[in-house]
Amino acid sequence: MENKEKIKDKKPKTNPKAAEKKKDVTYSQSLIRKGLTIAITLFTVILLASIILIFVVSKKIDSMSGADAQIKLSAQGGFSCEYSEAQKLYPYGDGVIKVTSERIAYLTLSGTEVFSQTISYQNPQCVTFGDYVAVFDKDGYNFTVLDQDGFKFSKPVANPVKSVQMSDAGFIAVICGSDESYGDVSVFDKSGNEIAVWTSYNSGFPICCAFNSDSSLLAVSTINTSGAVIVPYVRVFSINNTPKGYEVVDNAVYTTEDSVIFASICYVGKKLCCFTPSSLYEVKDENLSLMNFDFSAIGFVKNVNGNLFITYSDGISQLNKLAVVTPNDSVIYDSNIGSNINCVAQNETLYAINVDRRIFIYNTSGVIINDFSVDEDIIRMNFLSGNKLCVVSTSGVHTIT
Repeated sequence: MENKEKIKDKKPKTNPKAAEKKKDVTYSQSLIRKGLTIAITLFTVILLASIILIFVVSKKIDSMSGADAQIKLSAQGGFSCEYSEAQKLYPYGDGVIKVTSERIAYLTLSGTEVFSQTISYQNPQCVTFGDYVAVFDKDGYNFTVLDQDGFKFSKPVANPVKSVQMSDAGFIAVICGSDESYGDVSVFDKSGNEIAVWTSYNSGFPICCAFNSDSSLLAVSTINTSGAVIVPYVRVFSINNTPKGYEVVDNAVYTTEDSVIFASICYVGKKLCCFTPSSLYEVKDENLSLMNFDFSAIGFVKNVNGNLFITYSDGISQLNKLAVVTPNDSVIYDSNIGSNINCVAQNETLYAINVDRRIFIYNTSGVIINDFSVDEDIIRMNFLSGNKLCVVSTSGVHTIT
């Protein structure tokens, strides 16, 4: 009988070099998989970013295409000047107002001086209101009013001037700061007589104000920050013409439980509209009511013959839009208009907006009646007599008809 040996399991002999090689291959495959994952992720991110960029650019191209005319501003009527000089010019009347720290002058469109007056303002600010111009020394103690015929008056005030508002009839409201109160509002008639001073002790800091169309009402927006939350107020004063002169008396006070700031206010007929940076409130049934409009970031608000022209955007890096709202709160126009809004202007029948290097001119219904592409950056603009648009660009003063 044959002797059979038991076969014992033996560990196979391993080749150290082969094992090391296999380990290297496995490690390499892991690196490849990881690299592919990173590459695919980066590709996906870049693809999504490209799609978003293409969408934004296409929207911008759509909003910027099809200008009615391309205009070389230097070839238009007006006069040339340096950029530093252009910053001092404000279109008004049949020419421009030039404002410096030492002087206010009214110039024709050819640059010829019509009249001037010496001043001494540290920080002069110029604002046009229809037939009138107000120049005030911001944080100073004086303001000046003029029209196309000459200077009306200059007036000192007791406290630092923050802003000035005028009515169509020439009444002036001057908002001032104060160390003894939240601030005050001085009211002057069209001859420069101070007819009232309202000092805010409880309502908070005066922010802005607005007259109604016949100068019989003055609304003042304030913000009270003394409590745990901010509280907005809108105070309305009546301006009554009595046999003894003008009398300014309290008319109404409005507020809301919302912690908002009414940064601008205006009258549309008899309706008082109050704007926060992202919403519109109206006085209805003696209450401030939030209107159902989606204005995420409001820019400029202008009243053009009863219709509100409101610029806004949906957020940072989003295209700007223009909405036109009628007195009965209907939106008759709402569209993208471009990236950068430089300035706007309006008169009783027209609205102009400079976006990027385009100027769009609308009628009161929100219909574009002119669309110009310009070759320079515009600093400011305004309508002159005869619906002529005067623009101040980086190279001077020009007119567009």
